[in-house]
Amino acid sequence: MKDFTHDNYKLLLEVLLKNNYEFITMEDFFTLSIDNSKRYVLMRHDVDRRPKGSLEMAKIEQGYGIKATYYFRTITQTLKPDIIKKIASLGHEIGYHYESLAETNGDFEKALKDFEKNLAILNALYPIKSISMHGRPTSRWDSRLLWEKYDYTTYGILSEPYFDIDFEKIYYVTDAGRAWDNHSINLRDKVKTSFDFPVSTTTDIVTLIQSSQLPNIIMINIHPEHWSSKTIQWYKIFILRKMKNTIKKLLIRSKK
Repeated sequence: MKDFTHDNYKLLLEVLLKNNYEFITMEDFFTLSIDNSKRYVLMRHDVDRRPKGSLEMAKIEQGYGIKATYYFRTITQTLKPDIIKKIASLGHEIGYHYESLAETNGDFEKALKDFEKNLAILNALYPIKSISMHGRPTSRWDSRLLWEKYDYTTYGILSEPYFDIDFEKIYYVTDAGRAWDNHSINLRDKVKTSFDFPVSTTTDIVTLIQSSQLPNIIMINIHPEHWSSKTIQWYKIFILRKMKNTIKKLLIRSKK
């Protein structure tokens, strides 16, 4: 069966709701009182490309009365103000998917200026409270290193998940590379955790949720560009992702 379809995504949402998970944004997590006896899901989306696909996913979520956090890159093909505003109007949070140190090839001063410029652009569309690094496997630079020299909280930022979430307490899973078991093609979207649940498909995640093995708080990172309900588009995404993953494997091997 085809995975990464919108029908599969709807099933995932329905199972989470049926199992009493409350959907909260990153801002909610850091500003609201969290009841440790309740179940929460931080549904997070990295908008790398195809912002229209993100709007489709945002509408699906809004149909279920749930909200998510959408981290937008600021490259030309992704930074679409009308789409960002529409997603925010559906009740979702907008975050900044920064890649400044990779963009400036390791120049920290230029990277900070790049971060400030792009943050201001996004702040004009939505009050940004959460940021998250874009892995950018073609670059040798990990943009998270920027915060070894500077402090993102001085910009009114409440969270950067890779720094501010304890993944020993919160289960994290991502479809980076359009694969849930993406270890060989995932250069930077990794967290330190003791959780070790083998998942290969969205159905595996559904089964895991139903098994009650997970902690009360989970984070699911989904890239909307990987998902589609249209057959032709689904196969285009499938073929393109296969090609990109092959290149990513070669890049990751070259960096070892």
